[in-house]
Amino acid sequence: MSDTNVLKTRDQVDSKYKWKLDVMYNSFEAWEKDFEDLKNMASTMKDFQGKLHSAKELKNFFDRYCEVGILLDKLSVYANMKSDEDTTKAEAQIIKSKVESYIAEYYSNIAFLVPELLSIENFNLDELIKEEDGLALYKKHIETILEAKPHTLSKEEESILAAVGDCLNAPTNIFGMLANADMSFPCIKDEKGNMVELTEGNYNQFLKSSDASVRKAAFETLFGTYGKFKNTFAATLIAGNKNFIFNSKVRKYDSALEYALKPNHIPVQVYHNVIDTINNNIKSLHRYVSLKKKLLGLEEMHIYDLYVPLIKNSDNSTERVEFEDAVKMVKHGLRPLGEEYLDIFSKGIESGWVDVLETKGKKGGNYSWGSYTSMPYVLLNYGFGLNDVSMFAHEMGHSVHSYYSRKNQPYIYSDYSLFCAEVASITNECLLIHDLIENETDKQKRLRLINQELEGIRTTVFRQAMFAEFELITHSKLEKGESLSAEEICKIYHGLNVKYFGPDMIVDEGIGLEWTRILHFYGLNFYVYQYTTGFAAGNSFAKLILEEGQDAVDRYLDFLKAGCTEKPIELLRKAGVDMTSPKPLEDTIEKFNTLLDLLEKELL
Repeated sequence: MSDTNVLKTRDQVDSKYKWKLDVMYNSFEAWEKDFEDLKNMASTMKDFQGKLHSAKELKNFFDRYCEVGILLDKLSVYANMKSDEDTTKAEAQIIKSKVESYIAEYYSNIAFLVPELLSIENFNLDELIKEEDGLALYKKHIETILEAKPHTLSKEEESILAAVGDCLNAPTNIFGMLANADMSFPCIKDEKGNMVELTEGNYNQFLKSSDASVRKAAFETLFGTYGKFKNTFAATLIAGNKNFIFNSKVRKYDSALEYALKPNHIPVQVYHNVIDTINNNIKSLHRYVSLKKKLLGLEEMHIYDLYVPLIKNSDNSTERVEFEDAVKMVKHGLRPLGEEYLDIFSKGIESGWVDVLETKGKKGGNYSWGSYTSMPYVLLNYGFGLNDVSMFAHEMGHSVHSYYSRKNQPYIYSDYSLFCAEVASITNECLLIHDLIENETDKQKRLRLINQELEGIRTTVFRQAMFAEFELITHSKLEKGESLSAEEICKIYHGLNVKYFGPDMIVDEGIGLEWTRILHFYGLNFYVYQYTTGFAAGNSFAKLILEEGQDAVDRYLDFLKAGCTEKPIELLRKAGVDMTSPKPLEDTIEKFNTLLDLLEKELL
């Protein structure tokens, strides 16, 4: 690759760095033909309405449901990825808009499915399966639908809830408009004394500054601005929580937490286990704060000092890692997964899974995506740093998971659950960082790797657990009929920071306002705990693989192949990781402590 910093157009990039979408469709005309076929095929779905009591018709419905779903996914994935590779191309935007508009129409055509199945009196699935060959394939899927019966309302009541859906989603929209459109921040002085406008985008960079006055100014300016709108943010947050609680009661769940977890087959115990285990081991985070304070040579450790790198250049900005070297590094780190896994990984690179480079018009960020019949593609905006190597390993973890799942499961069971989604990606990251630390002989580079992993655990495990605890407290208070104000919410959030960061941290008042800027709190109720559980499960798998070898690898690969054939907790348990127990999180905290030991040994 060239060393030039000029952003290239897509046409200027070597084809080996671009994904091969033409395997899906070699022209927009081919896509349009399939789109017309899809609409004709899908239009017949509503003909099954009122007939699902028949074993034959039920089987035929799900056959058609899968046939249409496979094609719809292919059309949607291609259109979106074609748009993402170059957002300036009008043709891609047109087909993306077409399929997005059609998706709503399609789902309205099959909206009768769940209400009709749940309304059939004396519905005996086992008897129907005896009547019709092939219906057994759909048994688990249908059973999942039937599980919702105690929480499904009458047709009229469901219609009312659907009609007010936009109103109930208002808090999310209000947050977005307030935070992204209506708010702006003053200028602050950077390290060179220049006046620079503070933004959400550059805030974290200011927090990494070696100049404490810059860090303090960024922190106080950001939260000073949010503080001016705290009552509006509080009203928005409370309204969103109350909406969620309202839905949980209407649908006859015991709590808002159960409403969030039970439909995804996650026991409430798992959520409480996260909070309890982190609280029982919170002294590990206190130790990290104490060590960081000492290593940075600070008389006082403030919240805004948390992101200062312990090791100079710990963002690896001075080290350029070519993509070809990244592939070698990741493959070396993933050797414990065995030849089969590495062969799939290598063939994925060679056959065009990955779109590597940032180019003009390309969508930012990184993701893994694909349809049931396509490659499990990866979009990167590779920046040649060590963090980019880790992100590459992360996204390939998703894609190899998807490859295994789609290859081994029928379409209807090929999607793994959200709870399991981050496990394979984190397993890859943990294996990679372990290998890099173990084999690095340069002291400074080794310290930077240790620092990177510590920060990853602090932000992904401890911080997200604190968010989860905050959500549980605020929802519980409202469920009990207690009132909340902006001041009370700030007090709750500030108190959690005091507890989590310990006696060596000066918990500045401004941090009590941090809840105002966390998107997940305004519509993704009880979601963030999954970042903690995903990391814990991935780290535990990496630990088992390194310690037990082939037996653990075999169980892990069986997990990757399983899709959603069983409940996520059971799939993980079979593979050796029990998320209802404290052990996976304790494994992560043990790793955190070991890394702290290494850091102390090297630096003190």
